[in-house]
Amino acid sequence: MMKQFKNLGLMLLVALMAMPVVQAADDELIVYSGRSDKFVKPVIKAFTQESGIKVLLHSAKSTALLNKLKVEGERTQADLYLSNDAGNLQLGSDMGLFQPLPASVTDVIDPKLRAADGSWVGLSARARVLVANTGVDTHFVTSIFDLADPRLKDRIAVTHSGNGSFIAGVTVYMEAAGIEKTRNWLKGVKENAGGRTFDKHSKVVKAVASGKRSVGLVNHYYIYRHLDKKPDAPIKIIVPDQGEGEMGVAWNVAGIAMSKYSKRKAAAEKFVEYLVSKKGQQLFAEVNREYPARKGVAASAEIPPLEGIKVAPVAMSELGKQRNATIDLLEAVGMP
Repeated sequence: MMKQFKNLGLMLLVALMAMPVVQAADDELIVYSGRSDKFVKPVIKAFTQESGIKVLLHSAKSTALLNKLKVEGERTQADLYLSNDAGNLQLGSDMGLFQPLPASVTDVIDPKLRAADGSWVGLSARARVLVANTGVDTHFVTSIFDLADPRLKDRIAVTHSGNGSFIAGVTVYMEAAGIEKTRNWLKGVKENAGGRTFDKHSKVVKAVASGKRSVGLVNHYYIYRHLDKKPDAPIKIIVPDQGEGEMGVAWNVAGIAMSKYSKRKAAAEKFVEYLVSKKGQQLFAEVNREYPARKGVAASAEIPPLEGIKVAPVAMSELGKQRNATIDLLEAVGMP
């Protein structure tokens, strides 16, 4: 799996490097974006209308864009790097690809949702939850670790282990519950998945809704996207590991960093300042149903209120620092 993961990253990088160099006007910011445009453009539109500063998105996979940023070095046109995963942000920080953001920007975000040195900041958070078919008895499923229960043989749906959210979630489990418990869990998940994994979270939800699988592991917002299209779908959300003594739900954030070689630093800072403002954070909450990273900004009324959720006590920077250890564990278990 590790070899395939590295090969995929190499192929993506080769494809990206073959693209024409992105040029921008003096008053136009370039953002290397690993997020879907539909989640970012509404915020960009509002920022441009308010500030007059244009923003050009260069969109691709977060990992490939990070590698591109590294290869380009001081020749890069990128002013900002936007990732859907804290792990990539921390890796970029460790590689020295970013410059610190001003304290006025970082201090409004929870310290666990940003880099300790101010090199990146979280913008929106998501929870790793379980989606269950309401027509099937899953009363015994309250924890992520219940996915390894023998009663769920051939009944669970998970993404492949090269999926960024899967890797990030496993890192949280290793840090919060220990490597041996996580190793045994992965073995059980591998067995219960019956040799089949999915390449998209949306397909996991669909498999559960159709009754082909009973329980799936996904980022929370995929459940609500499915219900938007099919409001009568027989599915429900299970926020796992909420009991006394349990670790809490795994968390991850999408976030942003400023390129070390940005030639438009003042404009880049204004953009990040807008993204972490109450107005910008509210836009994120409305568009993608993630949890705002800034305290005091309400999430969408459709998703479980954050105040009632126990979150695993793992700093998001660990998702980058422990990534290699996580991939080594996945390789050792032989996760598909």
